[in-house]
Amino acid sequence: MRSETGRNGPLALLYHTAFMLFIVAPLAVVALVSFTSKDYIALPFDGASLRWFKAILKTPDIVSAFWLSVWLALGSATIAAALAVPSAVAIARYRFRGRDTLMAFLMSPLMIPHIVMGVAFLRFFSITGLSGSFGALMLTHAVIVMPYALRLTLAALIGMEKEAEMAAMSLGATRLTTFRRVLLPLIMPGVAGGWMLAFIQSFDEVTMTIFVATPGTTTLPVAIYNRITQITDPLVASISTVMIFGALILMVLLDRVVGLDRVLIGKK
Repeated sequence: MRSETGRNGPLALLYHTAFMLFIVAPLAVVALVSFTSKDYIALPFDGASLRWFKAILKTPDIVSAFWLSVWLALGSATIAAALAVPSAVAIARYRFRGRDTLMAFLMSPLMIPHIVMGVAFLRFFSITGLSGSFGALMLTHAVIVMPYALRLTLAALIGMEKEAEMAAMSLGATRLTTFRRVLLPLIMPGVAGGWMLAFIQSFDEVTMTIFVATPGTTTLPVAIYNRITQITDPLVASISTVMIFGALILMVLLDRVVGLDRVLIGKK
């Protein structure tokens, strides 16, 4: 029985196959529906068509929401990566009072429900007068994607020997020069992977964004949500298909840059 349920046993293979089908099947259905030529969601359909993919380009609010989401994800991921690097260096290289507390604080957005953070940020921006601004929205996204950038940067730092840094400093390099020309290039795959994962999370974020976004700062996920509340047509499926394949491409790049095993289980 143990051999059947073991890591490579037939029952284990059956379990993993069923689990993959459970995860992939809804995405496959959405992708198939997006190719219908009808005016409503239908499966099966008579012949495939790119009608609803062409309709995306003819919907100005969707196109503008897409570009806003791209710029928002670029900005928030860059801010998160810039903050993650010094934080990761401090946590991985030094032992100080409050180190564990700092780590827990930086990773806390993973534990706090996004709906709670959305309400909190909405109240904060209303008091400070920043409500409705693109900068405020970028700040909220940088907060929630920071743990992803931090985790991969830490994965690149932890276990790394200090010999190269010590050799550079022994040759007269300052701490800043050593960081810029020795340490940063060594951890760049982790930083790049963290930035990419933060970009994906920011682009797909909807729960908290609903509370903070305004008609002038509507992201693509929020635009899709608003459209679904009014009408359900194959256009939503075609947009979702584009997002699915876009995320898939970025995940493949992430695997090439840093490795998905390091992202998911922290493997060195």
